Amino acid sequence: MAAPVRVVFLGGLGEIGRNCAAIEIDDRILLLDCGLMFPDLDMLGIDLVLPDFSYLHEHADRIEGAVITHGHEDHHGALAYLLRDTSFPIYGSALTLAMARNRIVEAGLIDRTELVTVHDGERRQIGPFDCEFIPVSHSVPHGFATAIRTSQGVLLHSGDFKIDLNPVDGRRTDLGRLGAIADGEGVRLFLGDSTNAEEEGHSPSETSVGAVLSSVFAQHPDERIICVCFASHIHRVQQIADAAIANGRTIATLGLSMKRNVATARDMGLLHIPDNRLVDIADAGDLSPEEACIISTGSQGEPMSALARMAAGENRWITVGEGDVVVMSSHAIPGNEADVNKVIDGLHRRGADVVHSGLAEVHATGHAQRGELRIMHSVVDPEWFVPVHGEFRHMIHHARLAVEMGMSEDRVLVATDGDAVLLDDDGCHLHQDAVPSGYLYVDGIVGDVSHGVLRDRRVLANEGVVVVVVATDARTGEVISEPEIITKGWIHAPEAEDLFDELRAAVRKSLEEAAARGALDHESIRRHARKAVGSLVAERTKRRPMIVPVVMEA
Repeated sequence: MAAPVRVVFLGGLGEIGRNCAAIEIDDRILLLDCGLMFPDLDMLGIDLVLPDFSYLHEHADRIEGAVITHGHEDHHGALAYLLRDTSFPIYGSALTLAMARNRIVEAGLIDRTELVTVHDGERRQIGPFDCEFIPVSHSVPHGFATAIRTSQGVLLHSGDFKIDLNPVDGRRTDLGRLGAIADGEGVRLFLGDSTNAEEEGHSPSETSVGAVLSSVFAQHPDERIICVCFASHIHRVQQIADAAIANGRTIATLGLSMKRNVATARDMGLLHIPDNRLVDIADAGDLSPEEACIISTGSQGEPMSALARMAAGENRWITVGEGDVVVMSSHAIPGNEADVNKVIDGLHRRGADVVHSGLAEVHATGHAQRGELRIMHSVVDPEWFVPVHGEFRHMIHHARLAVEMGMSEDRVLVATDGDAVLLDDDGCHLHQDAVPSGYLYVDGIVGDVSHGVLRDRRVLANEGVVVVVVATDARTGEVISEPEIITKGWIHAPEAEDLFDELRAAVRKSLEEAAARGALDHESIRRHARKAVGSLVAERTKRRPMIVPVVMEA
């Protein structure tokens, strides 16, 4: 009887981001990615969202290491937070580790880990985990699919991938090796990227974007061109640079992450920009408009990003106006549409022309569409399948596609965050709500924001706040001065004096009744004041602002 294998999903199933899974063999844990998610609009004041690490903290001594499939922050950005309380080595390609290292160094935690570089086709033993790293194409170079050989057969994780037959760097998804594993040992369990499972057809090659970018440069020979993309999208940066250089332009990078990633990729030989065609952003002002190409961060409209500051006229280095062309070489991540549209609107208000993916094919997805997913399933031919990486609807569509490709419905399991699958001699079984899987919010520092705090912020944003200040005699509970009513975001005070008089009277009456019953302690007085104000406010205005009683005792 072979030992069972368990896969616990801590994030990334039912959402875009927070990708993290714990694979368990012989009481040891191998993390497969450890990513963050950017906040939704209703997560007021939140900077980042992390997986709930409770399970990993509880079993920290069992963690053998972490495999990071590629260099996007939704797959490695949470490492700097997990390493605060644990210590383990991290495995990935050289570029992936260089990108992950930045946050870890900034957090002062680099001494809590060892960064171990692995290469295309390498097979490495990590404790009881026999891992093989298989090249896949994606929007960041040097991503991997990971084949893990276990007592229950091969577990294959696709990583984020597409089947690009003509990638910028020539590094294709290695379907041959995947097919060899499938035809030889077979794939017992397949975990597959679901992001574009609703999109029919095949994703366009990344090289197709280069031709469109070249035409944009050719159409605007006299204007300054500012191209915006993810700092991790080295292939896109290469194509922007190629188009700029071919049109006689010199490049400057804007944004710390863009500057850092361009330098790293050039040092590794993954990005080719001649020294004489690259200047510091501080010197970009010396270039005439027709000579300049700025490659900037901020493609998601992040409020403090380089592009958002440009749109607001607050960027230290670049003042956008008439004669500028801004190329948005990206799609908005779900949830970021409003921020992106706001930035585009701001750029137009300043007189710039904006070229985005709704007007020209200046972006290509890094995720496989349905045609490519069919190819992958045909090649891998798994015994069991769990769709991963995507919103719930994406995973449902991927599950249906697997059935269309000939899999039995009972061998396709749709899991969500917190679920676990157990692979044993009897098959693959889904255990729901196996571990805590809620959101861990980061607001400045990790762990200081709870669901309750977010709920309070939403109330303040939507309904406002009413503060009632009362002074009472500590011995008798008598109200010794007129209650004071202070409001923010609820009602315009000068227009509500009659209502304020009613609130003062209601508070005084409630506290007098409380004192008559002997309710003289501080908390009882606060409770009665809050109830009196809340009831009257709801009755008169049909709104429910936050009520904050302040009791001063004399």
